[in-house]
Amino acid sequence: MDSALINIYDLEFEELKNEILKLGEPAFRAKQVWKWIYQGTTRFDDMTDLPKAFRERLKGVFYIGGAGIVNKFVSQKDGTRKYLLALYDGKVVECVLMKYHYGNSVCISTQVGCRMGCRFCASSQPGFDRNLSTGEMIAQVMAIRNDTEEKISHIVLMGIGEPFDNYDNVVRFLRRMNSQNTLNISYRKMTVSTCGLVPGIIKFSEEGFPVNLSVSLHAPNDEIRMKIMPIAKRYSIDNILSACNIYTQKTGRRVTFEYTLIKDVNDRNEHAEELARKLSGLLCHINLIPVNSVEETGYTKSERVESFRRIIEKYGIPVTVRRELGSDIAASCGQLRKRSVERDRMVD
Repeated sequence: MDSALINIYDLEFEELKNEILKLGEPAFRAKQVWKWIYQGTTRFDDMTDLPKAFRERLKGVFYIGGAGIVNKFVSQKDGTRKYLLALYDGKVVECVLMKYHYGNSVCISTQVGCRMGCRFCASSQPGFDRNLSTGEMIAQVMAIRNDTEEKISHIVLMGIGEPFDNYDNVVRFLRRMNSQNTLNISYRKMTVSTCGLVPGIIKFSEEGFPVNLSVSLHAPNDEIRMKIMPIAKRYSIDNILSACNIYTQKTGRRVTFEYTLIKDVNDRNEHAEELARKLSGLLCHINLIPVNSVEETGYTKSERVESFRRIIEKYGIPVTVRRELGSDIAASCGQLRKRSVERDRMVD
């Protein structure tokens, strides 16, 4: 890939129009190109209503997407698909397609690796390389849509990386996917997951769109949280809950608190009682996640999921247990990790 070329997905429509004007073409050509790329076209040669000479000039300035499928795994349990997508620099990120009765949901990555260091999560194990651009996030969605030839109805930013650590590109991505001239996905069908970056939550509450906010809490108190999530040393649970309260007031949307249940770490009855008391009165929902197997962590699943859930329910707080979609292909929560093209070619 020529590093001088521009990923066309990185451009807003006005930016694309300006680039096309520089090529000496009329502005309406931008609408034609824009329509083609969000229909899923990946080759300029396939844009048949454009003059051939213009298509050649486009190839000298742009490329489309920059996220090729290196490998694909399909769960034999539930049909979940995990994709390994290669970026322009050879880095590989993972994203997942999950099928529900209400539509197809894609879980995408926002960074190559993650600097948050959560002890139970595979994404943090190899460390952090770089942020993904807006275009590289869009490319994940489009690659899955093109592969399945099915509509994408929901987007979840819960793959590799911390979205609020790549704030500006994430917000651009959300706005683009919501646009009527791209995929026209409702903000209410998008979810952003954060491990609790308080300034990001507060800033996000001012953006003016009702995106679902999911917060990885995973502990009822700061002492336990600091043992499994280094970010807890910077932001206390009280700080996080204050920010979440601002978010609910600004957006009218409830916050989902993700709680990974780890045997003998955070799964006792008193932990459930403490968590419920702490969240009581906040517009929220608790999503319990039996910890998924990650070789490096040594953590094991709790056998107390149902008793934990019943205690939460006693306080009148909505609570669910997450389905383990894609566990047989390491596509479940906490199992995604960065890779390299070379490594996966060797494996294949």
